[in-house]
Amino acid sequence: MFTLAIIAVTVLVSWRAFNDPRLLGRLILWPPALTRHRQYDRLLGYGFIHADWTHLLFNMITLWSFGMQVERVLSPWITPVGYLLFYLSAIVVSILPTYLAHQRDPNYRSLGASGGVSAVLFAFILFDPWSKLIIFPIPLPIPAFLFALLYVGYSLWMDRRGGSSVNHSAHLWGAAYGVLFVVLLQPAVVGHFASALFG
Repeated sequence: MFTLAIIAVTVLVSWRAFNDPRLLGRLILWPPALTRHRQYDRLLGYGFIHADWTHLLFNMITLWSFGMQVERVLSPWITPVGYLLFYLSAIVVSILPTYLAHQRDPNYRSLGASGGVSAVLFAFILFDPWSKLIIFPIPLPIPAFLFALLYVGYSLWMDRRGGSSVNHSAHLWGAAYGVLFVVLLQPAVVGHFASALFG
């Protein structure tokens, strides 16, 4: 399954980058590298490196928890390779607003798979809104749709507040992309979601 392959590659590249500043520096999203040197591969590469083991494990555990189920649903519609492209495109799309906002900021950097992971998580919520999620550090399971509301609200608040090292904008755009991708691919999902949520 491609979800497991994505996790394996991300863990391997992140682990290598923990010990190799040159690799980290080459993959991290640093806006001047795109505007001055046309290193557009950074729009994807940043999603395969992480700040530390906690950052990496949180993203990969979330992807493992929901990615395989989303892959099972999407693969008959767009093939397993299509699912892989969905994840990779989510990494790119989720960072574009951040890049455009900081393209002239030589001090800005961003890394991590959160945008792609958010896209997968929110696609899953469309399929099963009442599924119970346990998200650290909340010890109690909460319905997926309620988590989605809290997640979006918190990310909007933190993004507007600023001053955080976490790229909340990428979380929001990744989540929006995941929902939009699935709805455009299979509009009947909207009816399924509503029926599952209110039925």
